[in-house]
Amino acid sequence: MRVKRRSKNRKVVRFYATCFGFREPYRVLVDGTFVHHLLSHSLLPADDALQSLLSASRPPPLFTSKCVLAELRRLGKSHADAFDAAALLATAKCEHDKVVSAVDCVLSLIGEKNPEHFFVATQDSDLRAKLREVPGVPVIYGLKSSLFIEQPSVQQRKFAQLDEEKRLHMGKSEYQKLLKVPSDGKAAASENASDDEKNRRPISSLVENALGVADKSKFKKKRPKGPNPLSCKKKKPKPQLSAAQNQKSCLLLMQHKD
Repeated sequence: MRVKRRSKNRKVVRFYATCFGFREPYRVLVDGTFVHHLLSHSLLPADDALQSLLSASRPPPLFTSKCVLAELRRLGKSHADAFDAAALLATAKCEHDKVVSAVDCVLSLIGEKNPEHFFVATQDSDLRAKLREVPGVPVIYGLKSSLFIEQPSVQQRKFAQLDEEKRLHMGKSEYQKLLKVPSDGKAAASENASDDEKNRRPISSLVENALGVADKSKFKKKRPKGPNPLSCKKKKPKPQLSAAQNQKSCLLLMQHKD
């Protein structure tokens, strides 16, 4: 049973850490009713009990307020021990010039979105009901000798879901900004592309140069040549006549003219 309860508590803490940004060391804001319950059921030391409840790596610091202390003082001897114990805790600064009720003081410290990321520990059922309406406020309470952390309320889960949807969906201004980025990017890319094209060399030429092969454009065009000498017959040399033969041919030519 304790294992299941501890697992549930861890899931609750993880929910607030994921959806609302709670981080260690966790801060616990306690009121007079919770301090009185701790003393009545000997849940001491309180920081160790809360560390076990939150599965924290170190004891969480405890806070109260001057309005809570004033309320405990007014309750007299029945809550004297609770007042003495609460007076030893750190005091969260409230902006009340005049003392207000503990409920109003706690609600003012929490505000609309619990910016200080307080875990609120109280036995006041009315205060717990009001805190369920505020986003990002985990509530701790005691039941006899055990401490519990409330499961996130329906309002808490709805707010977390809406907040997640807002993060996923862009606003109109963000969408317009996003539209400008690609156009600028394309212009810059086109400029870079034009510069690159001027200095770009074909990949084939780079490969050929790397292999020691000359560029084809450097070769001269082949011009038509004569017939293949291997396919032609050799010219026969003309027979050379002797001097007597030349004289005889000349006489024959002269006679022919006469």
